[in-house]
Amino acid sequence: MRRHGDTGYGLHRAVCQRDDRIDTTTFTAWRRGQKAPRGATSFRILAALERRWKLPAGYFREKLPHAGRMVASAETLPLPMSERRRMAWHLPDDFAQLPLTKREEIIAWVRSVILSGHTDYRRYQSEAMKQRFALQFPTTGLVGGLSPGASLEERLADRGELCAGRPLGAAAAPPALAEEAVDLLIFKTATLSSRGRRRNGIWNSETADQRMEHLGLLMGALAACPNGPVRGYGAPLGSISFGLLAFPAVWDWYLGWREGRRGFYTRWEGEMLILGASLSRRETGWLRQTRDLADRLRPIEGLVTASDVRAAAEDWDAVCDVQHQHVLLRAKEVGRVARLHRDPFEAILPILEADSPVGEYRKITEEILRRRPHARLYPITSAEATRAFLMLRLGLHLGLRQKNLRQLLVCPKDQPPTSERKLEALKRGEMRWNPRDLVWEVLIPAAAFKNAGSSYFRKNPFRLALPDLGGLYTEIERYLAIDRPVLLKGRSDPGVLFVKTMKAKSKSAAYDQNTFYEAWRLTIQRYGIYNPYTGRGAIEGLLPHGPHNVRDVLATHVLKQTGSYEQASYAIQDTPDTIAQHYGRFLPHDKAALAAQVLNRVWDQALT
Repeated sequence: MRRHGDTGYGLHRAVCQRDDRIDTTTFTAWRRGQKAPRGATSFRILAALERRWKLPAGYFREKLPHAGRMVASAETLPLPMSERRRMAWHLPDDFAQLPLTKREEIIAWVRSVILSGHTDYRRYQSEAMKQRFALQFPTTGLVGGLSPGASLEERLADRGELCAGRPLGAAAAPPALAEEAVDLLIFKTATLSSRGRRRNGIWNSETADQRMEHLGLLMGALAACPNGPVRGYGAPLGSISFGLLAFPAVWDWYLGWREGRRGFYTRWEGEMLILGASLSRRETGWLRQTRDLADRLRPIEGLVTASDVRAAAEDWDAVCDVQHQHVLLRAKEVGRVARLHRDPFEAILPILEADSPVGEYRKITEEILRRRPHARLYPITSAEATRAFLMLRLGLHLGLRQKNLRQLLVCPKDQPPTSERKLEALKRGEMRWNPRDLVWEVLIPAAAFKNAGSSYFRKNPFRLALPDLGGLYTEIERYLAIDRPVLLKGRSDPGVLFVKTMKAKSKSAAYDQNTFYEAWRLTIQRYGIYNPYTGRGAIEGLLPHGPHNVRDVLATHVLKQTGSYEQASYAIQDTPDTIAQHYGRFLPHDKAALAAQVLNRVWDQALT
């Protein structure tokens, strides 16, 4: 402006249109750095300024301090504001000036590749999630949260959610069924087993949530409408009881129902059958030791007959014996024909196929720093970018499961670290400063891991010093001193390293399993997937994924470099067998290439 003798008023008159909501003071705010262009109108004005001053196209856009800009109005992108903001990250700067057909092409690509992930499994999962039918159980040892008075059927009827006497959609289990669920939870999660009962192993909180969710799906399928989208059995809700798990006919119906929905059997059905067998196991099975379940049984037309109910009341052990043998046999049969519904590596194939998978994934962290907005102008979005960077970097260094990374505590430099005994009681790890070695390190007790009994740990804690590479320590200290307080906004500090961006309605700053997954997935959407329409994003062909895939990246990287399943297991705190079955993508051509490196040295030596 100074060079060309322009003023804010003159520019407003020269480059703004009559209906533009741009004031002359806007140019002053842009010049001083108090604001930055973010809207479609602002981008058109920037392009006009570039032409006026004979600057290269995109000169000003490259200098913008924020990547998440709104480049489309409601007219050019007729979507709700929330969806337009989410879409804005992935639209080109000149989106509003593009023809309608091109805009539709870009929107379709963003929706299918970035926002949803266009794998067959993701499409199936998206449709399946729309059909809510599971019965939900209390997750504590008390049923006090279940209100007495009107029955569940009456409450659903008042809301118009009954179909031929059967509930539609997910709903809380009725009190009698909820009491059975709580008894199972107490049996499998209590520190000490109750008097007179025996058990084999206990569930941690995550396992308990998962098992009860799966049992809720089974019960909900039995109660769901047979002529609705779920196509359940349509059993009266009052007849649903955990005692039904003692009948082979119930398991066979559920297996057929699962196969009908998905089209084939998977390992999931096999694992459910193993769960059913464990519940009826002699001496230690909860189902076998809870004989009063037989008293709650009611006949269900076409599934459980009156003679079945009488047989259960007369000889509960015999019924459990028949069920136990039946589901174990079914588990073997399902295991022989089970198929993978999804390729677990599909979302990250471009990374796993690279010579250095870790080096390829690291490009995403570099893209985050390159696109991180200015901290003074946009403190929250800048803090979110730093948090995303550290999530991915620590994931790559530590190879932890989502739970361990999400629950990782942090101890500032000026405070004493948490004792190992206390961490073991909490079943959590901690990132702390080691003043002797002058390094940030992570200490996690073996009890915090899913596979705590694995030969990898031998009851010893996991300890790893983080390397100060690529500015990692600078980012850690910036995050702890500046960004983390910005995200907390003065709210209660949960003590974990990674905290959510607190909003007015937020209850806790700590992530749960779902929100942490979504935070990771959002990072991949914004910085990981290469967008041909904007030129942003690190890796072409990448798809949205969660934190668990980093373990695949680490295991495959070590396998490609060493060919050793044992060394790969060290990278993700597991066993070689687990790597071979689940994590490492080590194909024949990778093995041949690694062997060729060794053999080719002989020819090199001979020729020299």
